[in-house]
Amino acid sequence: MVARTLKRPATWLALTIALPAAAVIAGVLLSWLHTDTGLLTHLGRFVLPRVVGNTLVLVIGVAALTSVIGVALAWLTAMYEFPGRRLFSWALLLPMAMPGYVIGFVFIGVFEYSGPLQGLLRSLTGTTESLIPIRSTPGIIIVMSLALYPYVYLMARNAFLTQGQRAIEVAATLGLAPRAAFWRVALPLARPWIAGGVLLVSMETLADFGTVSVFNYDTFTTAIYQAWFGLYSLTSALQLASVLLLIVFVVLIGEKKLRGRAGYATGVSAARVRPLEGSQRWLASAACLTVLAIGFGLPVVQLVAWTVTSWSAAYWTDFLRSGGQSLLVALLAMSLTTAAAIGLVYARRAAPSPLVGAAVRVGTLGYALPGTILAVAIYSLLAASNNALNTVVERLLGIDPGFFVQGTLLAMLIALGVRFLAVAFQSVSNAMRRVSPHIDEASRSLGVTGMPLVRLVYLPLLRGGVLTASVLVFVDVMKEMPITLMTRPFGWDTLAVRVFEMTSEGQWERAALPALAIAIVGLVPVIFIVRAASNAPATR
Repeated sequence: MVARTLKRPATWLALTIALPAAAVIAGVLLSWLHTDTGLLTHLGRFVLPRVVGNTLVLVIGVAALTSVIGVALAWLTAMYEFPGRRLFSWALLLPMAMPGYVIGFVFIGVFEYSGPLQGLLRSLTGTTESLIPIRSTPGIIIVMSLALYPYVYLMARNAFLTQGQRAIEVAATLGLAPRAAFWRVALPLARPWIAGGVLLVSMETLADFGTVSVFNYDTFTTAIYQAWFGLYSLTSALQLASVLLLIVFVVLIGEKKLRGRAGYATGVSAARVRPLEGSQRWLASAACLTVLAIGFGLPVVQLVAWTVTSWSAAYWTDFLRSGGQSLLVALLAMSLTTAAAIGLVYARRAAPSPLVGAAVRVGTLGYALPGTILAVAIYSLLAASNNALNTVVERLLGIDPGFFVQGTLLAMLIALGVRFLAVAFQSVSNAMRRVSPHIDEASRSLGVTGMPLVRLVYLPLLRGGVLTASVLVFVDVMKEMPITLMTRPFGWDTLAVRVFEMTSEGQWERAALPALAIAIVGLVPVIFIVRAASNAPATR
């Protein structure tokens, strides 16, 4: 059976596409074969206790706060009528366009000790002490929660809308008050959706590098970066990455165990919203407006103000250069990743087998891996392959060819491809499910198989899914910071890298224009989501 499967070209295509992700995991785990005892002792004594504690506190805090914000706003906009409800129902997704590191440096620039708000408060109160401890654990938890709550909000709102008012009405007939019905009926029914949103939030928090760097908050991602670029130890960076990888898998397994095999059946009737009365109407509007203003309005207004005040010809030239490099990387990564996703979807359809299924699961695992892990692992693997190739050529020809692959654009593109293959694969795979198997049979009867089948039959039918995959990967690459920062060629600055460099020096104004450009690009998937929601069955 295995031998027959391996004879199919589609099987080898799937294995080839999955190879980089498999090599990353293997490389991270095999790093423990070579250890620097002294450096490992130093990391175990002075680094690991701090970063483990900080990482766990951050993940738990952000998961808890996003759950409260996301579920509360989802319940309000899905089940009740109040002024501005229709606007808030989609506008509350806008903070999703803002990377956490952009909201982070805006908040620090506005709320830090030397910022305008604290200066005004000190002049009014007559004190010289800091009144808003923005550079603190609660500060970073609030900032990251404002950037990530839309994940929970979107999934919880979909859950409440599909439940409809019927479940609440049934609970009322059983003598439950509206508040008790929410806690005992609506919330348990929505638990799988909420758990999925919280899982995404937890994974994004574990993978975050930009926001924690802005706040100088040490987590595993910053420790990996410092081990590589501060201690110049690639092996130690890989070993720290292996610990983070273990935490990621524990989160994934824990979420799966938490859901268990429970089934959740709900009605398909649309939600019948209930009008709020009196002051409750305006309190609901105020709650939605406050979150939207702090999470999206304040950053946009401040970025525009900084951009206007710091405008200069040199500033514009630097932006065009980094913007052009970001555009080139995003286009190349988009093309590579989308093509790999099409190949993986085709392989699963043309040669369905447990081996191909395993290759698909491994190949799409990259989105669960933080960018710092991928950057370190890909760099080390390319460096080892590069050194081996140079040694072989030198022995055969007696000359040192001096090949240099790591630290090139190729390394960055491979890491980005592994990271975002799952995003592209999901969109293309969903589109492929709509293609009838009868089309394959008709094509084979006409002698169209292999790549001609993909080019002439599949691609025209998958156009919508391929376009969605391309757009999502493009946007994700434009926002990606750790991979581009750690694997870029010398002098290759993307918009995200410029934001990192400027914020590291406290130059908030100079970081504003590239951050604003990233936020504008980040609006694209939000528009996709809003359009998809508007095409769904209308609520009554």
